[in-house]
Amino acid sequence: MRRALVCALVAACACSSASAAPPRAGVLVPGKALGGIHLGDAAATVRAHLGHDYGVCAGCTTTTWYFTYKPFTQKGLAVELTRGRVSAVYTMWQPDGWRAPKGLRLGAVEEQVNALAGPLVPLVCSGYDALTRDDGVVRTAYYVRDGKLWGFGLLRRSANPCR
Repeated sequence: MRRALVCALVAACACSSASAAPPRAGVLVPGKALGGIHLGDAAATVRAHLGHDYGVCAGCTTTTWYFTYKPFTQKGLAVELTRGRVSAVYTMWQPDGWRAPKGLRLGAVEEQVNALAGPLVPLVCSGYDALTRDDGVVRTAYYVRDGKLWGFGLLRRSANPCR
C-alpha cells in the first residue's frame, strides 16, 4: 500500500490497460516476498509472474507498474523498478484475501498486527501509519489506516515507507 493512499487516484486515472494479474490470495513473506515478487527481481521476472497487462504510473519518480484485478480499478499490487529491478512492492487499496504468517490478514485490527508480526517500529505517515521491521537489507511494512491493517509492503531498508 505504500504510496497507495496518494497514488491510487493516479493508478485509476493514469494507467494504460491494466487487468487482473495479481494473485487472488496474495501472501506476504516478511523480509522476502510479496505476492511472489522479491526485491531485486528483474522486470522480466515480474512480467513472467504477474503478466504483461499493467498500468504505468505517469507521475511517479520511479518506474511503477500497477497490477489491478480489473482495468482502471484501485485494488491490486504495485511494483517499483529501479534500473530494471524491483526496488519496492506493495498492495494497493486493501485487496481481498491477502495474508501474512500466523493468520494475519488485511483488515485485522492494529493490536493483532503488533501481536502477530511484532516487534514493529511505528512510523506516522500522512493519513496512515507504517509499522515496520527490518530484516537484513529489506524493510517489511504493515500499513495501518483507521486502526486496521490496510496493506503490506516490501522495500529497501533505507527507503522511507511514507513517501
